Amino acid sequence: MPRKKSTRTRVSKRKPAVRRKSKSKKKFGVFYAQGHIQILNVAVALLILGILGVQILGWAGRVEQNNQREQTSQISDVAKRKFITAILPIAQEQQKQYKILTSITLAQAALESDWGQSQLAAQYHNLFGVKSNAANAKALTTKEYVNGQWITVTADFAVYTSWTESIEAHTKLFVQGTAWDSQHYQAVLDASNYKEAAQALQTKGYATDPNYATKLINLIQTYKLNKYDTLSGTNTNE
Repeated sequence: MPRKKSTRTRVSKRKPAVRRKSKSKKKFGVFYAQGHIQILNVAVALLILGILGVQILGWAGRVEQNNQREQTSQISDVAKRKFITAILPIAQEQQKQYKILTSITLAQAALESDWGQSQLAAQYHNLFGVKSNAANAKALTTKEYVNGQWITVTADFAVYTSWTESIEAHTKLFVQGTAWDSQHYQAVLDASNYKEAAQALQTKGYATDPNYATKLINLIQTYKLNKYDTLSGTNTNE
């Protein structure tokens, strides 16, 4: 006889599923852990950023100096000597009258005007980068050293009819001083040699370049410009 199918219901023995409690994940990071800022890690990071910033600024300054040297090296010695010959007589005359060393006038003119070839010197006869608020002043871009870095700014510069006029105005600034201090550049006039004069110019803030005195001294020594100072009997061999 055929077997009858069982009608008994099977009871499942599977245990009911138990929900596990999810554990809260603790957040960890370099600057933040367990709800607290990692002060030490933040300080170290800031120190590293500061060091990197100083290195970048130093690198930028070296690049700027290298660019200036490369630009100057492109000017032939013939052109440089021609420039010196052109302004030497008036520079010596200023020394005889006002005791501003010829070597300082020559070195500043060469450095500031790129040996007379800058736009300011060639077109507007301004050899020393003198700024002005006169009606005929010309707005040109220039580089300034501000807060540890070189930046490009636009400024109004004085216009002269000749290099002679520019040199005379340059001497007048040293002799008469600034609007706020008539004795501002007296140390430049009182200097017994070009090194003292160059350092006095930097100390009194004639230029923003932190290496201004060094550049002037190097120019004077490289091209032996101090030999022109001896015409008045000034000792410039130090």
